[in-house]
Amino acid sequence: MQETLTIVLAGGVGSRLSPLTDNRAKPAVPFGGKYRIIDFTLTNCLHSGLRRILVLTQYKSHSLQKHLRDGWSVFNPELGEYITAVPPQMRKGDSWYSGTADAIYQNLWLLSRSEAKYVVVLSGDHIYRMDYEPMLQRHKESGAELTVACMEVPVAEAREFGVMAVDEQSKIVAFEEKPVHPISLPDNPENSLASMGIYIFTTDTLIDILESDAQNPRSSHDFGKDIIPRLIDNQKVYAHKFGGDDGRVTKDTYWRDVGTIDSFYQANMDLLKPVPPMDLYQQDWAIRTYERQLPPARTTSSATGNEGIFINSLISSGVINSGGSVQNSVLSSNVKIDDGATVADSILFDYVEVGEHCQLRNCIIDKHVKIPAGTEIGINPMEDAKKFIISEKGTVVVPESYRFESL
Repeated sequence: MQETLTIVLAGGVGSRLSPLTDNRAKPAVPFGGKYRIIDFTLTNCLHSGLRRILVLTQYKSHSLQKHLRDGWSVFNPELGEYITAVPPQMRKGDSWYSGTADAIYQNLWLLSRSEAKYVVVLSGDHIYRMDYEPMLQRHKESGAELTVACMEVPVAEAREFGVMAVDEQSKIVAFEEKPVHPISLPDNPENSLASMGIYIFTTDTLIDILESDAQNPRSSHDFGKDIIPRLIDNQKVYAHKFGGDDGRVTKDTYWRDVGTIDSFYQANMDLLKPVPPMDLYQQDWAIRTYERQLPPARTTSSATGNEGIFINSLISSGVINSGGSVQNSVLSSNVKIDDGATVADSILFDYVEVGEHCQLRNCIIDKHVKIPAGTEIGINPMEDAKKFIISEKGTVVVPESYRFESL
């Protein structure tokens, strides 16, 4: 699809996902044991035939750019294919990106150089599978200036999204960003139609509206708050419903914004359900990532005779369980579990070491953390709160390279 340019927005601060985003961009946060969050969006592009991709980075982007280099240098530039990380260029002033629309406005020169007829705008921090080709085809056939991907969500959840109303031809007739009282669907009053943050623009329209928006001092330069409401008044703006019968990904209708600790934790736990709503094992739509050369995971008995046990868990390469018990958990690579330790309902990032007889429950441990023998995390909320961040639903988060006092 050489007539199409894809832009992935990957520069947000991600403050609601702190401390996991204290040292990395949100799209670079590990997910599902072996992946990064951005892998899901880029995989969708790969399978959808979108092979000219700009990733707009900004805050704490080193690990993200390294991941793109190591895991996503898969396209052939001689054929005009690429995935390119684009840090802020400050070509339109001396400020960093002030909104999603401003991020693209500051890189309009890349749009003009691309000679693309259409621009696909995606977020780099959502977990989902989607074939973008049918949406792009409908955009072309309808003559739309903008097409917005959407899905039904309960009215109570819709307050966190852009919410739209459409006519019988799926033309958007009203749009409001994060409304207090979301518009419900006429045929289903309990649900609203929410934007997924996936847009397809006709390039000329996108350039015109961004240049106009940049001159408006009252604008927040955001697609949901400013751009879409302006376009629906005088342009053809259509909705494309996620999870329809078209496209090659029909059995997954799963989409999650993992922008908070609780949503991130739950999305990982969803992978452990008997029938996961996001099937990582779908062979015709494999999720790509950077794969390090590591030995297989293994269990071994301890000196006291305890056998390492894994129950209903995702286990990555290089993990060694020496007499511990791991249940309903997600372990990234090179994790070590010592004799008598118990890990339940938890997420452990790379190079976490769990000492003898530790008890971990309902927690997220960021990488390079060595937990001393006998430590309890997720057992006593009052004690945990003295040292760690605890989410609204009670998930304890231990930050990267945290050092315990006893070490």
